[in-house]
Amino acid sequence: MAGIYIHIPFCKQACYYCDFHFSTSSKYQDEMIAAIILELKLQKALFATATIETIYFGGGTPSVLDTKAITAILDTIYKNYALADALEITLEANPDDLTPTKLKQLAQTPINRLSIGVQSFSDTVLRYMNRSHSSEQALTSIKQAQAIGFENMTIDLIYGVPQVTNTAWEQELEQFFELQIPHLSAYALTVESKTALASLIQKGTYKPLDESQALAHFELLLAASQKQHFMHYEISNFAKEGYLSKHNTAYWQGKQYLGVGPSAHSFIGNTRAWNSANNIKYIKSITQGIVPQEQELLTQKDKYNEYVMTQMRTIWGVDSHYIQTHFGSKYFAYFSKQIAKHITQHNVMQNANNFTLSPQGKFKADGISSDLFWV
Repeated sequence: MAGIYIHIPFCKQACYYCDFHFSTSSKYQDEMIAAIILELKLQKALFATATIETIYFGGGTPSVLDTKAITAILDTIYKNYALADALEITLEANPDDLTPTKLKQLAQTPINRLSIGVQSFSDTVLRYMNRSHSSEQALTSIKQAQAIGFENMTIDLIYGVPQVTNTAWEQELEQFFELQIPHLSAYALTVESKTALASLIQKGTYKPLDESQALAHFELLLAASQKQHFMHYEISNFAKEGYLSKHNTAYWQGKQYLGVGPSAHSFIGNTRAWNSANNIKYIKSITQGIVPQEQELLTQKDKYNEYVMTQMRTIWGVDSHYIQTHFGSKYFAYFSKQIAKHITQHNVMQNANNFTLSPQGKFKADGISSDLFWV
């Protein structure tokens, strides 16, 4: 089984915190769509024997595309790849793009899951992030999407924003649960280099982030999601039974995926590849029949580190028996030694061969994983 990720590198405006590849100019949008369609055809031999379970439109902001472009991309996939019966097709969307007309059009496509970039239900916080929508648009888009028949939906929320108190964050969560959405992705605000947020903090225009505040918000998130019977199946992801993201879960479980579009990553066999993050270069190269990408062959160390990093973030955890059989006794002994101190510190729980993060260890996931890496 495998998945396809489509990177749409266009946004209406730049969010201050974002370091993904995108352009606020739509000048080459038609050429980009044509190139993505051509790349799907050029790459189809890679998945000649695989069945596609998931398709994910990410970005950027895929919802800036008109439905005709989205349908053209999907038609190409349907004609060139073997597809599973229960195919999950997700479209990332901004609330201001999801007008009643757009939602009606999307409902007539094969797309069956929406990922709406709400980030906050507070207009003050949305302005802080330089988001293009309002809180009213967020609420309206969700309710209209539900009314038109989109049951399988998720939204993004960001916590750890300096001016958001614990009470305000609890109100954000209450708003989410009231909307009866079956999935939530919640991320701690981070300062990535070369972003507007990094510059604003450096200049003193914005206050530095407070890790203790982010931890307090995270703990409130855990308590609220548990109370509402949401499964915390990955550090940043919470879902009702039956609504886990199939596409992202496949990433964490090491399944193959093809990334199409500028900056998109692929993982096939023992090879990881990534396309050029230059729109013009990408379009020109694809037009010439060449996928502009770099590749690396994953070593045993790379695969072990990646397994530990992804699995430790999930509800399924790390299986030491899997490490023994797939990576050998050397890695098994190293993992056993490194994990012991985290068990003693109550950051990791052990159940036979299975190791998962404890509630207090979840906020330290990245640090714990890095400590388990083979260096």
